[in-house]
Amino acid sequence: MIHPTAEVSPRATIGEGTRIWHQAQVREGARIGRNCIIGKNVYIDFDVTIGDNVKIQNNASVYHGVTVEDGVFIGPHVCLTNDKFPRAINPDGTLKGGADWEVGRIVLRYGCSLGAGAVVVTGVTIGRWAMVGAGAVVTRDVPDHGLVVGNPARLIGYVCTCGRRLVPAEGGLMRCPACGREYNLEVTR
Repeated sequence: MIHPTAEVSPRATIGEGTRIWHQAQVREGARIGRNCIIGKNVYIDFDVTIGDNVKIQNNASVYHGVTVEDGVFIGPHVCLTNDKFPRAINPDGTLKGGADWEVGRIVLRYGCSLGAGAVVVTGVTIGRWAMVGAGAVVTRDVPDHGLVVGNPARLIGYVCTCGRRLVPAEGGLMRCPACGREYNLEVTR
């Protein structure tokens, strides 16, 4: 389902069951998997890859150089950047073009979640099942199951696949107080 007000390039690939809502823009070469939800006013740049079962909430921007694996949640107003040294012009004053910069990469691993208004700076990987708090500015990689908040984002703990914060358990394990799952995580402090 593609809303009539959405702009979807005929050179984009859209998987079965994916829904693209009001005023979203999907550029050429973008590949969106099956059963995704692309919210109102979402921008998906050229050649972006998005896996299956991904939810991208209203007003999010996903720029060239981003890879989104399956099952990722991208909250409203999230911005995934792609230029570490942004400038409008070259040193000689001419307007920069496509050949005047080097695209950066962002990878969002399986099942991770990015809270509303988060900004992810290029060159970062967000680990499997990690969680980025609302408004965080992520400038470094986030480990699997890592919970980061703030500006710049800092690791404050770990989360379960169900989204709850893990607590220390016996034998060096981490346990979810909500569902009881236990994890043997390589804890980064």
